This record gives sequence, C-alpha cells and structure tokens, in this order.
Amino acid sequence: MHAMQYVRTLPADYDMGIIRNRVRTRGHLLDDLDGLGLKAYGIRVRGTDGSPVNAYAPFYLWTDPRAMNSFLAGDGFRGVIRDFGRPPVHHWQGLFHHAGPAADAVPRSYSLRSVPLPEDADPGTAFAEAVAGHEQLARTAGVHTTAMAYSPGNWEIAHFTLWAGEAPDDAGDRYRVLHLSAPGIGALGEGRLW
Repeated sequence: MHAMQYVRTLPADYDMGIIRNRVRTRGHLLDDLDGLGLKAYGIRVRGTDGSPVNAYAPFYLWTDPRAMNSFLAGDGFRGVIRDFGRPPVHHWQGLFHHAGPAADAVPRSYSLRSVPLPEDADPGTAFAEAVAGHEQLARTAGVHTTAMAYSPGNWEIAHFTLWAGEAPDDAGDRYRVLHLSAPGIGALGEGRLW
C-alpha cells in the first residue's frame, strides 16, 4: 500500500462551488481505476472545522505503485496541473490498514495527522506503537477506514482516517469528503503491512 496526498491551497474568496462541481462531474472517473485502493476527494473550507484556508486536498491509498505512477504521468493529473498548477505530492509507504465499524457507510470526512519520529526513536518500535493505536482506532464507532504510513525521507508517520460523520477535533487536519472512489479497497489488505 502507498499513501499519497496533494493539497492545493486556494484564495480566501475562492468559490468552493467550483471544486464541488469538479468532483461531482469528474469524481466517478476513478471509481473503477485498477491499482487504486481508494481516493477521498477532500476539501477544506476557510472557517469550517478549524481550517484557516480553502483547499482541495484529495487523499489516495494505492494497491499498485505502477498505477500511482501512471496516474501522476497521465491525463487525470494533467488536468490538475492545468487547472491549479503542479502541486507537491506527498507520498508515504504503507504500514497499516483496517476497515472500521462504519465501513458500509458513505464517509463524510477524513482526518490526517503527521507525526515526526524523534531523532532517537527506533523506527520498528515507533511503528509497532503507532499500529497498536490504529488497531484500537479501527474499532471506534464512526470509523470507516483507517490507515497509517511513513515517509523515510523525513521520518514522519501519517495517520489517515475516513469517518462516517465529522472527524473529531483532535484527529488532526480535517477535510470534508465530497466523493469516495474505492475500486480496490479490498485489495489494500488488513492489519499490519510489514
């Protein structure tokens, strides 16, 4: 599993209806994409859920790195570049994935929290401790899906959770989900991925 996110911060007076319409008319195009576990079409709206900005911020879990690379080099991402400029794409290696009790619900939000590994931390111990927290989170009412991944480039752990309702205030950065494409969610595996 590979996790990926890009964030396009938009002007404070940006009409977020443009993004909602974009997702409503184009979101379904990835509903059957081979190699994609899921894509949560997320937005942040200035003044909502503690967000200081407007942003378009989709989050992906890929089952196949070739599919991720093809997407980034293909027409779909060319459209993002054409409309918003080429964003930095954050990428993490998968460590854990699990469906929650609300996996059959339509997710309404997602949260993302990135935690740097302390310089003196043993990665294996830190991963195991973080996975234990996600195993508990996966049993929490309202959780659709939870995943954890890390970036060896800057040694951070990313905690991603889809929620059937609103993400809790303490869950990290919170995003509204406009659409979920999940053609390969079953192929992401369950539990610890290392």
